[in-house]
Amino acid sequence: MNTTLRADLRLIADWVRPGARVLDLGCGDGALLAWLQQHRQTRGYGVEIDVENVARCVEAGVSAIQGDLETGLSDFADGSFDLVILSQTIQAMHHTEEILLEMLRVGREAIVTFPNFGYWQNRWQIFRGRMPVSETIPYQWYDTPNIHWCMLGDFEALCAKNGIRLLERVVMDGERRVGFLPNLFGSLAFYRVGR
Repeated sequence: MNTTLRADLRLIADWVRPGARVLDLGCGDGALLAWLQQHRQTRGYGVEIDVENVARCVEAGVSAIQGDLETGLSDFADGSFDLVILSQTIQAMHHTEEILLEMLRVGREAIVTFPNFGYWQNRWQIFRGRMPVSETIPYQWYDTPNIHWCMLGDFEALCAKNGIRLLERVVMDGERRVGFLPNLFGSLAFYRVGR
């Protein structure tokens, strides 16, 4: 397996403490978990709906189970993990609020990343009469798994409503961190949250 991480996964990895117990929801092929095991000596699991990706995880030495996040995390006890990760998946969840609460039930902290719908290029495409298609939103409107679009303020309001503390926020455009007008100039949002 390639040990080079994409820019978004590198940022997530920077937030993971050595030796942490990690649960990666929607772990894909397990690239992040494999890197964390090798470089941060983490322990944990991945949950992935795609059976072929679960097989790729196992081939890479990553413990992964096939599961549908929409059914919740009842297989995991309270406080089982130091960190629960949901990377670029929350916008495809039917039960967004529930999965966020479940993440913080089974983990002390959570990392959530999502495409920022407020990004200027998305706004420009809407202005021109089309639904956005970009690197972070790579689907046409009629075949997208994404069902809940949000911007930075939307996610922060959801956290406030549920008593979730915002521990850290980074907004990126490609590999570049965005500090000035992040909701306008950032295509991908990263949050580290806790209770």
